[in-house]
Amino acid sequence: MAKAVPSAADPVDEILPPLRLTTLGLQHVLVMYAGAVAVPLIVGRALKLSPEDVAFLISADLFCCGIATIIQSFGVTRWFGIQLPVMMGVTFASVGPMVAMANAYPGPDGARMIFGAIIGAGIIAMLIAPFVGRMLRFFPPLVTGTIILVIGVTLMRIGINWIFGNPVGPTAPKIVDPVAAGWVNQLKEMADTGVVPALPERFSPAPSLQNPLYAKPLNIGISAVVLVSILMIARFGKGFVANIAVLLGMLIGAALTIVLGQMSFAKVGEASWFGLVTPFHFGAPIFDPVLIVTMVLVMIVVMIESTGMFLALGEMTGREVTQERLTAGLRTDGLGTLIGGIFNTFPYTSFSQNVGLVGVTGIKSRFICVAGGAILILFGLVPKMGAAVESLPTAVLGGAGLVMFGMVAATGIRILSTVDFAKNRNNLFVVAVALGFGMIPLIAPDFKQWMPHAIHPLIESGILLATISAVALNAFFNGAQSANEDEAKRAASLADH
Repeated sequence: MAKAVPSAADPVDEILPPLRLTTLGLQHVLVMYAGAVAVPLIVGRALKLSPEDVAFLISADLFCCGIATIIQSFGVTRWFGIQLPVMMGVTFASVGPMVAMANAYPGPDGARMIFGAIIGAGIIAMLIAPFVGRMLRFFPPLVTGTIILVIGVTLMRIGINWIFGNPVGPTAPKIVDPVAAGWVNQLKEMADTGVVPALPERFSPAPSLQNPLYAKPLNIGISAVVLVSILMIARFGKGFVANIAVLLGMLIGAALTIVLGQMSFAKVGEASWFGLVTPFHFGAPIFDPVLIVTMVLVMIVVMIESTGMFLALGEMTGREVTQERLTAGLRTDGLGTLIGGIFNTFPYTSFSQNVGLVGVTGIKSRFICVAGGAILILFGLVPKMGAAVESLPTAVLGGAGLVMFGMVAATGIRILSTVDFAKNRNNLFVVAVALGFGMIPLIAPDFKQWMPHAIHPLIESGILLATISAVALNAFFNGAQSANEDEAKRAASLADH
């Protein structure tokens, strides 16, 4: 695909004056910023990494967002780049599987396994890009809407735990009574001298005391302020202000925690003003076949969503999305994911909120997103930015998480609203059973205890269980229908990453 020659007659290739280009590029960055930094926060904390490493993940994510955005919007050779105004960011579809991997393999070794899976999935995604458009028939709005609904419901648990505390660890609802713990320790000492029989392996008293760190009224209040702020800004804000309601709500929450003395800037002060994002920060990646298959399934869903997104954006900008151009765009999803795995971050896709911004502003120039990509790279090279985000108390993130993750679920419902359930009642079975499969890991997390450990990372994700069941049930009831570009564009216009 030959690179488009800038022309005043083509608004997609229009190069705006530098000041306006930078301002509009910054607007695109602010619209996506909250979603971009949420994933490294979630995964980094699930991996139980140090605050410094979590801050590094945030910087790496912003850096790679910028690189992937420039490749996608500017175009690099005929093989990579849709050459449309596209901002690239981490897809929330990958969060569930990555958190499951992090829970199974915490720490730096778990990070190496996740990045190995991401690198493998990125390479495979580039190879299968020409064929993904033909798979569109297996992912009608009935399937994609169900998958996105399950993604949102699955992520809601994370947002709720940010508010009240994690069910395990220091913020668990109940803790062990120190008196009971002391009694057990005395028994162990007596067992060592042979006075009493040896205690059973892993014997310990059950938690019985209410934990003062769980569901602290102060944390609930902070989350409530963030949530109310977001809703008020969304209701009464206009234009750009309303578009960044989540980001502004988080800033208000941060200001409140500073006043209350709940936020420390120690890590921000220690962080440098400039730092390179180095590849393989946690060591050489570990390539686990099962984990790679898990991430490949995620990438297929992501690329199907991107197909619809590109078709919708092509219609909005008046630029035809040819098969060659579409393949170049999807291949860039894979390349961005490969780059992400190398530089210690995650799978990438086009952010639909930025596609919506193109429609709101009416400005179609792809060079605005190129400028946005450059700004993201700059942010990624300033470690203080990552340290500041990592310093946010989880209570602030909880109020925003309810909105962000709830909106993902609501987006799935909106896409499902385009499906005809009256004429085809079998569609209800697809949604009902797939949703049920998606809830299994949430409601019964130990359901897999008698299954082979090698497949645990695959079946621990309700999102992937829902994806597989939705595709299979839709094919069973409705068959593999011909690809419908109108349906894909309509679903993409409602999708939100």
